[in-house]
This record gives sequence, C-alpha cells and structure tokens, in this order.
Amino acid sequence: MPRMLRHGSTVGADLPPDEAVTLDAPDGPMGDALAAVHAGDRGPAAALLAGTRERAEWERRSTYVTQLATAALHSPGWLEDWLAESPEDPDAVLVKAELCVHQAWEVRSAARAQDVAAEQFQAFFALLGDAVPVASAAARLNPTDPVPWQIALTHARGSQASREVFDAYWAEAVARAPHHYGCHAAALQYLSEKWYGSHGEMFAFAERAAGSALPGSKLHALPLLAAVEYVVVSDDPRQSPVERARIDAAVERGLELSTWYEPGDPDAADFRNHLVLMLILHERWEEALEVFRAIGVGARTYPWAYLGEPRTEFVELRSGVRMQLASRTPLFSRPGRPDTAPAAPAPAGPGQPRTLAIAAAPPHAVAEAALMCGVSLRIAPARPGTSYVELVPDPVPGRRAALSREDRLTAAAGSFTTGEKWPALVLRRSGSRYGLTLVQKGTETAAHQWDPAAPVTDHAAASATARALAAAFAVRDARPLVALLRGADSPAGRQADLVAALGLPAIPPGFGDHDEILRTAPGAQLLARRGVLRGIRDSLSTDLGTPAIPVPRGRRWWGLRVAALTVLVPASAYAWTTPDCYRATIPTLASLFLASQLRTAWRTRGRHRG
Repeated sequence: MPRMLRHGSTVGADLPPDEAVTLDAPDGPMGDALAAVHAGDRGPAAALLAGTRERAEWERRSTYVTQLATAALHSPGWLEDWLAESPEDPDAVLVKAELCVHQAWEVRSAARAQDVAAEQFQAFFALLGDAVPVASAAARLNPTDPVPWQIALTHARGSQASREVFDAYWAEAVARAPHHYGCHAAALQYLSEKWYGSHGEMFAFAERAAGSALPGSKLHALPLLAAVEYVVVSDDPRQSPVERARIDAAVERGLELSTWYEPGDPDAADFRNHLVLMLILHERWEEALEVFRAIGVGARTYPWAYLGEPRTEFVELRSGVRMQLASRTPLFSRPGRPDTAPAAPAPAGPGQPRTLAIAAAPPHAVAEAALMCGVSLRIAPARPGTSYVELVPDPVPGRRAALSREDRLTAAAGSFTTGEKWPALVLRRSGSRYGLTLVQKGTETAAHQWDPAAPVTDHAAASATARALAAAFAVRDARPLVALLRGADSPAGRQADLVAALGLPAIPPGFGDHDEILRTAPGAQLLARRGVLRGIRDSLSTDLGTPAIPVPRGRRWWGLRVAALTVLVPASAYAWTTPDCYRATIPTLASLFLASQLRTAWRTRGRHRG
C-alpha cells in the first residue's frame, strides 16, 4: 500500500482520463453519419455504404452495417423510408438483413439457454425466420459481397443450423473474401464449445486461419479470441482442457499483431481489448499497460461484457493494472518509462473532455467544503447563492485524485457536497458528446449524456433523471426536462436549455472550446490542493483561495467568540497568579487563538467594505 500511494499518481499518468473512454465509438465519418441518421437524414450513411461497396472495403462495410443496424433498432423510420424509396438498393437491404438478426438477438438476450424463457425463444426463432429472405436478397443484389454471408453465419448459430448448412455458408463467404475477419469471427463463435463445436475445434480453426494469413492481418487475432472464449467464457475449461502453450502462443501472436497498428487505431481496438484482458489474467502488468496505451480511449463491448458493464470493467481493470505496477515499484525509486512521467498537463485538444460544475452555494461555502478534496479548483461567483467550479490541472496530481475512478471534477464534487444540503451539477463536453452528472451529499444521483451517434434515451430513464434534477433544484414540473433529455440533436443547445430550465446560471462562454474558462472570470479564486493537515488548519481561517475572499461571519460567529473571550481572558489571568503555571497554558492559547481570529476577521471585513 505505501508503494501504491507513492507511485499510483505517476504510473500510467499518460493514459487518457477515464471520462474520455468511449464504448464502441464509430470512426469520424460514421459518427457524422449516425448523427444524421438519428436526425432523420440517411444521405451520409448511404454514401458511406455505397463507397465501401464500390471500393470492396469489406471489413469496413461489415462494421458500418452493424452500426447502422443498431441505429435502426433504436431510431426506426429512416431505414423503412430508404427501402420504400429504393427496395432493390443492396446497401439498404443489407442493413435490413443485419437489423432482422439484431432484433432477434435483442429478444433472446445474451443469457445462457437455460435462462431464456420459452416465449423469448419462440419470438427469437420467428424473427430469425423473417431474416432469411432479406439476407438472401442482400446476397443476390451484390453477389461479390461477403458481408451477407457473415450475417448468414450469425443466423446459422442462432437458428441451430446443421453443420452442413454452416459449411455451405462458410464456403460462400471464403469464396468471396478468403481473409475476411468478420466472417472468420462469426464462424469461430459457431465452432466454440458453448454453441456447436468444441474447444479443440475452435482453436484448430483459429490457428489454421492465422497460419495462412498475411503479416498484419487481423486473422492473427483469431487464436486470441479463442483463448478468451476458453479462459473467460467457458463454464469449466478443465472438462476439455487446451494446452497452456496454445494459450500463450495466442497471446504472443496478439502482441506481435498489435505492433502492426498505430496507437489508437480503431481497426485494432477489437483485438487489443481481448489482448489486454488476457495479459491481465496472466498478470503481465507491464505489457498490459502498454496495450492500454495503444488502445487509448477505444473500449469495446467485448470481451468486457463477459465480466460486467463493459466500460466500467475497462476503466476499473485499467486502474487495477496501474496500481499493480505501482505496488511493484520500489518505494524510493522512480517508475519505468521516465519519458512519460507526468509533466505539466498539456492543453486539451479537440474532442478532449472538459468539465464545469455549477454548485448551488456561494463561493465561500464551496471553498470551505472543498479544502480537502485532493485537487486544485478555481471557484467563481455566478449569481447570488451559486458558483462555477472548474478543475485546475496540477503538475503532479495528488494521490487521491490519481486513485479515483471518476473524472476528477466529479470526484471533487462528491467530496465538497458531502455533508452539505446543496447539490452540484457537473457538466461535460467532449467533441460532439455533452453530458451532466448530479451530485448530492457526496453521491451521484443522476447522469445523462447527449450523443448524436447514440440511440435516443428511452422515456423511463429520461423521466427518472428529470425527477432527480427537479427535486435537487426545486423545479415543480419535470416534464420539460424530459423533453430536453430525450433527443440527441443540438446537444449544446439541449445542455444549455436544461441548465436554464433548472434555474441555474448560464453556462459561461467558451466552455468546451477552451481550458480554464474561469481564469478571467470576475471574482474567481484559486483553491490550491491541500494535504489533510493543512486543510484542517485552513478550515479555521477567515480567508480562502487566491486571491483571498472573506468568509461571511454571522452574528452568532462573532457572539460565540466574544463570549468565549470574556470567560477565557479572566480565567487565564487568574491561572497565572496560581503556583501551577501549566494550568494557565490552555486558556491562554485559546484566548490568543480566538483573538487572532477576531482580529483577522475584523480587518478583512473592513478591507472589503472599503
């Protein structure tokens, strides 16, 4: 633990912050296309798919089709209009085929067969039946396209198709694209022990495909996917064991494959997420941290969904790797990679997360509550009774901040609202994504994100968030808040309108575009990070922050201290007349302390009045 506390803030400090991590984020062009789709415009999506078909970019085509099918699942209408206008469009029909299979699996869920109700199975098979003519049409309309056969392989797994049917689909897929990663990944699932194959057959298939693949091909990741299926997913690997050497070889092959891709490459994010999980399970912490660096912010649903909520698992295991390495670093030495030791933080670039809190309390109350939150804050008055709060990056983050699994401003809000009656609303902006988190009494009670590339929030979730916000800020009618939460168009406008609807001060200009927007705000003060002892000492002060602002002292504060002095001063004088001079020490020191407080408060009061 001492090593962890000493080095936890520096090991892996160059990793992107937790709040920047995204799950299954589309690339730039598809992100814009999905935003347009959710707004009812299919044009950019149609152009992207047409381009992949004309250039035979089958890997990208399969990724885009899956993302568009997910969008159609949650934002119906645009795909139906597309098909009504162009029923023979190979791109629209392909998305529809993927959507049919996607709908079926949504009904069935990802649970084990014994946990799926009979009614779910009945609807599942009915929807899979509806997908057959659509997938056949997609294959007919674009005969050279392997993606319809990838959909067919997934369909075969769900419909319990025989091995002969699977083999026929597989032959059609490899005839069109012998090294198509998506088709191989779909076939690998069919051949796994949890479906219709065995561990041995799955590994043999994966190793055979990887052995014939070109250098740098993602097919080299297939044994890695098989290893995750065997180690993480299978109920009891001991019943049909696979040699440890094959698992180790799969990990080594994955490490070699990762060197062919640039850090942050979205095409490599899928197998790198599998790779880092296997490295963690093998306790290869240094290599795991390097792969986390290569992944950047690109978390994927799988394999993390096998463990729990995907993004949470990714962030927590990444933090765990950092702490494992910190605990293995000698107490009085420096961690490895001195070239990445944290220097002064670089300004956030485009798309990097920026946060701002609006606290329902005056600056002095926020400053008093935030003395020991573990980070540096800049606090500025908004309007009477409210304050803006932003994080000020420290050259070397405090240990508590480094160990926190939340973004630092949200964690700080959790600290400075603990024991207080007033809430804080933390606002986030990161590229096209806008969000908020409500923090009350040290607890996150509501959160929401506007993402143009994500499905619209369902009514029940939006209503729950709206009720929590309305209760926190004494808004009588939560219905307008629900309308602002449900929708992804114009996220900046929705965020600003929601803040206004809650009766809070307007978001300062420049938020999301610039760092430290409160630097020049009137009355802004810097509350530097403090240690525990200094925080306790400063909590007794009358001035907080830089420049200092007076802490308003009410009549009760003055009255109690004057009354205490009228008792302590005579007691001290009498104690000094007795033979036991040590008895006078405590009342004398207490008198001097109270007198100093009153003197400082009186001088500060006069200075600010003047």
